[in-house]
Amino acid sequence: MPPKGRKHCRKLPPDFLSDLPDNVINVILMRLPCKEAVRTTSYQRNGGPITKFSLDIAVLKSCPNIDNFVHFLSRNDIQQLFLELPWGFDKLISLKVCNVTISPELLGSLISQCPLLDKLELEISEDSLSDVIEINAPKLRSFDFTGNITFICLMNVPLLAEVSLSLYQGSSMEADYFFFAMFFELCTALERLFLHFNSSEIEPEDDDEVATRLPFDVNCVKYFYLRFLFLEESYDLSHVLCCIRSFPYLEYLEIQVGFGDDGIVESLELEHFTDLTLNHLREIKVERYEGTPPEMQLVKLLLAKSLGLVRMLIDTWIPDDTIVSRPGAFTEVSKFWRASPKAQVVHKA
Repeated sequence: MPPKGRKHCRKLPPDFLSDLPDNVINVILMRLPCKEAVRTTSYQRNGGPITKFSLDIAVLKSCPNIDNFVHFLSRNDIQQLFLELPWGFDKLISLKVCNVTISPELLGSLISQCPLLDKLELEISEDSLSDVIEINAPKLRSFDFTGNITFICLMNVPLLAEVSLSLYQGSSMEADYFFFAMFFELCTALERLFLHFNSSEIEPEDDDEVATRLPFDVNCVKYFYLRFLFLEESYDLSHVLCCIRSFPYLEYLEIQVGFGDDGIVESLELEHFTDLTLNHLREIKVERYEGTPPEMQLVKLLLAKSLGLVRMLIDTWIPDDTIVSRPGAFTEVSKFWRASPKAQVVHKA
């Protein structure tokens, strides 16, 4: 006899649900709470893991558990997730999309349906997206992009003040001067720019040379950070010098030098830069400084052209113990002529 007050029921096999017909399973799942329905994703008809999942919540007014729901699926062998979401995210202020395959059209549509979006971070896998992204975000203030892209069209970003671009090798924005210039033309409020050309080995065509400056001045840029600038790569260096010339109100410049050899394609001698005047540049920081001739030329140029410079910090700390800064490198820099009588050159080991 079963214990008093407890009804006896036969124990069902763990994959009993997956043995039912599909139409019966659908009816059962629709009547389960969201949390319980998600737990059923561990099995399919043959008892194996589910790799494809589709969820339609387009008719719901809210779905507060969507974040936990997607996180659970990501830890349970889901390879393809299809979400039919409501039209727009009226209150979304931050969006981060990383390591996903998504069409430029869908991504642009998603962004445009977030009218209050303030921060956007896109980390696109190298081979998943190489077309044009259109960004229509009137409240956007911060944009961070990593990946391979033909062009980023900033259709409506009047408040965009901070941009970080980490471009994979082969991105047309890196290789094509027209796209590079057009990007800045659309950033009317840009104040802080972070730029990184990832392992670039791009060489221009014989008739495709980067102009010395943009066809217009970008007066709003105050802060310019360059990560892993390989001074030996003439094409990347030309882009950088083009930007510096075109940012007349630049106040802070930070350069992280990439490791390379002593050779340099484009000369940085002072006589080649008679048109360069940095009246508003107040602080310069050079990281990973080794004291190679190209680095020495760049530092000498910046000191000679920065009329209002207050401080230049030379950071010679290098994480790889096998690479050592050249003896006397900083001593020689400290003797360079400075356009600003207030300029101090500080060495950080």
